[in-house]
Amino acid sequence: MGQTPFQPEISSRNNNNGSHINAYRYQQEDQNMNDTHLTAPTHFVEVDGDKFAYRRWGNSTTGQPPLFFLQHFRGGMDHWDPLMTDGLAAGREVILYNGRGIASSSGKPRTRMEHMADDAAAVIRALGLRKVDVLGFSLGGFQAQDLTRRHPDLVRKLMLLGTGPRGGNPDSDPGVLEAAPRPVPTVEDFLFLFFGRSEAAQKAGRDFWTRRHQRADQDPPSSPEVIQAQIEANMYYLPKLDPKEPFAHLREIKQPTFILNGVNDVMVPTINSWHMAQNIPNAQLFIYPDAGHAAQFQYPERFLRHAIQFLEE
Repeated sequence: MGQTPFQPEISSRNNNNGSHINAYRYQQEDQNMNDTHLTAPTHFVEVDGDKFAYRRWGNSTTGQPPLFFLQHFRGGMDHWDPLMTDGLAAGREVILYNGRGIASSSGKPRTRMEHMADDAAAVIRALGLRKVDVLGFSLGGFQAQDLTRRHPDLVRKLMLLGTGPRGGNPDSDPGVLEAAPRPVPTVEDFLFLFFGRSEAAQKAGRDFWTRRHQRADQDPPSSPEVIQAQIEANMYYLPKLDPKEPFAHLREIKQPTFILNGVNDVMVPTINSWHMAQNIPNAQLFIYPDAGHAAQFQYPERFLRHAIQFLEE
């Protein structure tokens, strides 16, 4: 198991050696503030006998809660954009995380979104956190919605990127079924799945691909078992909970919610973002032009402006 993470409330648990605990606490804070996406060490926290990998860094002095990231289909901690994570870490701590059985985390991969969401909640609690902001991208957005509905006490604000609701429109581009589960995705796969079609959009995609591979000690790729488990989870996410009111469950999400997609998402059709914005009571919707599934990676500076304003207002 990796080094025990900094826990904000630990100093109140033991008054006999408080000076030692406080020294450890500030040492961890200093380390987190000096780290970046490329240098933050991988730690592990144990939940129900399995070890979950995470990386945590950023500015813990602003009063903002940590921002907890939930990743896309088959993705891990190294599939995030360093420009995005470090930009957000300037104003808060960020926590990247691998779900059960994904990449460097142990255990059997989950086959239901609600179980993935419960795992995320258990990890948040195991890290000693009482409240976080949650950012979910694609399949991570499916989990983020269930996390917020099932564990509302843990979530202050919610960010949903390139994702959709249970029972949403499943009509993805036919090419997705070939590219998304490919054992070793290529840059061309990512450009097709995540980015717009213009020359500028494709260049932005290649720039993201370069940034994404800058870290030296990258996680291992997810296993074929992860791919199959997440395909199954996705299939169980498709049916409508209520045929008469398919999106009524979204009204359970009371937290301020930021929704982003590109104008043409070939994986999770953009209309799903509209459905979420219409049914989550306190939601705001951003649609970026000439963009696809990963609009935040195509327009990282624009995304950071919008995201930081949302998180801090």
